[in-house]
Amino acid sequence: MKKIAVLTSGGDAPGMNACVRAVVRAGIHYGMEVMGVVKGYDGMINGSFTPMTRRSVSNIIQKGGTILKSARSDEFRTVEGRAKAFKQLKENGIEGLITVGGNGTFTGAKLFYEEHGFPVIGVPGTIDNDLFGSDFTIGYDTAVNTALDAIDKIRDTADAHERVFFVEVMGRDTGYIAVRSAIGGGAEMAIIPEKLTTADEVIAKLGQGAAATRGSHLIVVAEGQKPGNAHELAQQVKDAIPDLDTKVSTLGHIQRGGAPTAADRVLASRLGVGAVEGLRNGLSAKMAGVINHELVYTTLDDAINKRKPVNPELVRMIEILNGRIY
Repeated sequence: MKKIAVLTSGGDAPGMNACVRAVVRAGIHYGMEVMGVVKGYDGMINGSFTPMTRRSVSNIIQKGGTILKSARSDEFRTVEGRAKAFKQLKENGIEGLITVGGNGTFTGAKLFYEEHGFPVIGVPGTIDNDLFGSDFTIGYDTAVNTALDAIDKIRDTADAHERVFFVEVMGRDTGYIAVRSAIGGGAEMAIIPEKLTTADEVIAKLGQGAAATRGSHLIVVAEGQKPGNAHELAQQVKDAIPDLDTKVSTLGHIQRGGAPTAADRVLASRLGVGAVEGLRNGLSAKMAGVINHELVYTTLDDAINKRKPVNPELVRMIEILNGRIY
């Protein structure tokens, strides 16, 4: 394999640039020509390829976002769109593809491989940490630390005014960010999609003397939790316990930005090299991941469809430290 391409797709995650850098430099190390695909699958359909050199990826390891840009492609969801992308790759002499992204990115890569037999390796780049086949995904550690920094600041104002703060963090279908940031931030509760809760349970928790014994409370809510978002939950609590001074802070896309942590830079670099080596070794339709500190390859089908539950040990810790996780 002499010529490969790399793209970033879906939601951006801190560390994507570090991964692109690793792919480019590992590819060059192994005597490959590396092309960057600008704007994800749309760029592949439109032939938006740019040659990547060691110099073109210098001084990007510390930057958030992605220098290759990212876009969600409706056209690539179609058979015709994927056929156009295949034609562009072949016409440009590209023999292998590395896709950095999450569930949607891998779904597209899996279909592309099944329809055209084109060698493709996925790298998990998503702050949600919800892909099976890797203990951690690129961007997750940075997102947790960003959330934790905000929680520490919110804790100060909550304590000053004796308020109950509901802090909503990202995590559409999983509570990984919520659980770790709740433990690190000393939150009283973490409400996650994996454990269905009701407003009545939260009200009962706050009404069992907890609010009276401590001037402030901090509750971390994963955005995907089922009863409603943090605003709805806070309003229901306020209606039930009018004496509580409740506030809501939604962290939102601040968790996607910023310089990646050391952990994310190392993980992204390791997975980028692993993806290149996977292609060299003839692997395809696989995701490069790290489990128990070892580089592993998981089928894209398993990465997409198998559930990766929140670590029960972390759930147990919250139950011990703060009573109960809902």
